[in-house]
Amino acid sequence: MPKIALNFEDGITKIINGMPYEKVSDAAYREGINIPLDCADGACGTCKCHVKSGQYDPGDYIEDALSDEEAEQGYGLACQIVPETDMIIDILASSAACKVATETFPTTIHAINYLSSEIVQLKVSLPESKTIDFLAGQYANIEIPEGGETRSYSFTNKSGTNELEFLIRLVPDGVMSGYLKEKAAVGDQLNIVAPVGSFYIREVENPTLLIAGGTGIAPIISMLEAISGKKDKQPVKVLYGATFDENLVELERINAFSDRLDLTVNACVSRQEDTQYIKGYVTQWINKEYLTEPAYDVYICGPNAMVDAVKDTIKTNEINCENFYTEKFLPTGV
Repeated sequence: MPKIALNFEDGITKIINGMPYEKVSDAAYREGINIPLDCADGACGTCKCHVKSGQYDPGDYIEDALSDEEAEQGYGLACQIVPETDMIIDILASSAACKVATETFPTTIHAINYLSSEIVQLKVSLPESKTIDFLAGQYANIEIPEGGETRSYSFTNKSGTNELEFLIRLVPDGVMSGYLKEKAAVGDQLNIVAPVGSFYIREVENPTLLIAGGTGIAPIISMLEAISGKKDKQPVKVLYGATFDENLVELERINAFSDRLDLTVNACVSRQEDTQYIKGYVTQWINKEYLTEPAYDVYICGPNAMVDAVKDTIKTNEINCENFYTEKFLPTGV
């Protein structure tokens, strides 16, 4: 049965299972998701959506509901589309409007590992036999006990597993940082809301460039987990920057993907004189001498300044990007 990931305008994702020959709208309504729908006959266009990946039968519809130009751009009608493979579909409405309730998952802290003096790997386990399906690159909102505040962190694990992993940078006076340093212990309970976010790996059809700064490497690891299981493999380059050697975490894990991918990994640090890595910034590799493929799909996750610098360098050096996706972050710090 095909899995259908429905992405809503407010960043909430709901992954549902389709039945053989079942239309997307029917699958959604069977799961209690009220996507916009009026006629259900391909005549009104109310259920127009944007297909991001996957193969499907577009069904029958009239020009007033969906033009040929829109169909060529990947738009379709949920009341007519019949998935033939797993699909990712943007629904042109909010999750609230479609009555999609965000799901809260109770978890138990399994491990708290200090990968550096500033970066913690948090592992939590779901109840037995429970898993979370998400798109590689998405994140979860983790509720901090007592105060009830939440903070957002990207998954680093594969989708559909019982154990979840997150990389968390400790920041001065941070609520989550304070909890992890002073109170958190193995066996404690944490509630998480997931999955969330529009930064995720699409169908890999071109050479792919994955660029990360600091803990922005978290969604990149999840993406590598996802694409390493695919049969058709494009060349993948990872550009990974941090401030100090110790903050280039999970490099051994990342390099291990070379056994399953055509993978090149470049790492650098920006603020350390004595370093075993190249000194500088990830932008030093964004040039036509290093990036020799005709076009790339580009994914960037990191601090605002790094993301903006990468975008400017790509433009300046005229690197051809077939698709371009970014996720910026700043520590909340309170």
